[in-house]
Amino acid sequence: MYGIILAGGSGSRLWPLSRELYPKQLLRLNNSKKSLLEMTFLRLLDLIDEKNIISITNQKHATDVRTQLNAIAQNPVVLSEPVAKNTAPAIAAAVKYILDKDKDDVIIVVPSDHLIEDVKAFSKTVLEGEKLAKEGYIVTFGIKPDFPHTGFGYIKTNKELKSGFEVEEFKEKPDEKTARKYLKDGNYYWNSGIFMFKASSFVEALKKYAKDIYENYEKFDFTKDENIPYVIFNQMPSISVDYAVMEHAKNIALVPLHSDWNDLGCWEAIYDINKKDDNGNVKIGNIMETDCKNTLLYGSDRLVAGVGLEDVVIVETSDAVLACKKDKAQDVKKIFDKLKEIKDDTFKIHRTVYRPWGYYTVLNQGEGYLTKTICVYKKGQLSLQSHNHRSEHWVVLTGTARVTLDDKTFMLKPGQSIDIPVKVKHSLANPYDEELKIVEVQKGDKLVEDDIIRYKDIYGRVKA
Repeated sequence: MYGIILAGGSGSRLWPLSRELYPKQLLRLNNSKKSLLEMTFLRLLDLIDEKNIISITNQKHATDVRTQLNAIAQNPVVLSEPVAKNTAPAIAAAVKYILDKDKDDVIIVVPSDHLIEDVKAFSKTVLEGEKLAKEGYIVTFGIKPDFPHTGFGYIKTNKELKSGFEVEEFKEKPDEKTARKYLKDGNYYWNSGIFMFKASSFVEALKKYAKDIYENYEKFDFTKDENIPYVIFNQMPSISVDYAVMEHAKNIALVPLHSDWNDLGCWEAIYDINKKDDNGNVKIGNIMETDCKNTLLYGSDRLVAGVGLEDVVIVETSDAVLACKKDKAQDVKKIFDKLKEIKDDTFKIHRTVYRPWGYYTVLNQGEGYLTKTICVYKKGQLSLQSHNHRSEHWVVLTGTARVTLDDKTFMLKPGQSIDIPVKVKHSLANPYDEELKIVEVQKGDKLVEDDIIRYKDIYGRVKA
């Protein structure tokens, strides 16, 4: 069996915690030490050899995806989409990669942002689906609804099969009245977005129902190059696998998912999975409240205080605060989209950005300058790199810094500083057990993370 993890997406409904450049699949959202992406990968390991798990993500997330997976697997396969094109082209590229490397086999496709904690029940359900996939069905896994949810698509079933049902039709997200009708009917399931098929079954469906994808699919050749070519991929339409294939194919089967499942699609879902106090409140971070009921209070950096709130979501980060009614949590995407439209970077990135070696926090930025604090974990090390558009000045706050500058090495104590000229190869390392903290001042005409040329990196961010 093979696995495809869909690790793109922006997690816009979980703004301001989820940002375009650090979306929800990379976050730890359920008090776990693992991100949703890492938990997804580990869940598939219960069934699939790690070398047969392919993660596909957008180019802007590839480094973070690869970094997280490097911590739990040896040489994980990460395919990078040169441009975002939704799930159908992404799955098509990953299927072609598998067929170019091996034979026609059963493939399970899973989103990277689902929370499923009962791994044994999940694996058991997948093995039931595998039987139908081997018979030529394209299998989807459905969730038996327990209330009239309006945020999910629905799937109507009819004829019963050995380990599932034939699918009659897919339904869009309904209004509440229609959702209640689906719930009462009993033949409807929530669409989990998890699919399973033989590679050849999916390719045949593309050929029949999505010719514009299939024609470009045939042009991929991963026997020569493991990169997805921009020119070919960009010619594909931006379309979901549901619209491109699932709603048209006649050989669709549904297997009910017997494990727990939550797609963590909005703040209401985060409220649902967390422990509540006696008044139904979820409190995460430095929280003080009085007379609040059924409310989510989330604090990242500062004290968050609530008085007399009911059925409300309050989320605080270092650069943004969200307040909304809990039943309007799906509409947070509208704020995300508006910020993107007016080019406000709050939709894109946090002030604090985590890296495998530690993290940095942007303190101030203006015309031609940027200041940040950098924290390097014990034994952490930044890549050997250079910049074409900026110089840097480092001042050590705590710990001891080992600085490489061209072919020279310097050991700097608190209060000491060093200049990093433009285009000079340099690296920062913390060889000791105490955390290293420095202030970095950047000067230049282009102060962006893209202005990093990496030469060596212990975290695998430089391809051989």
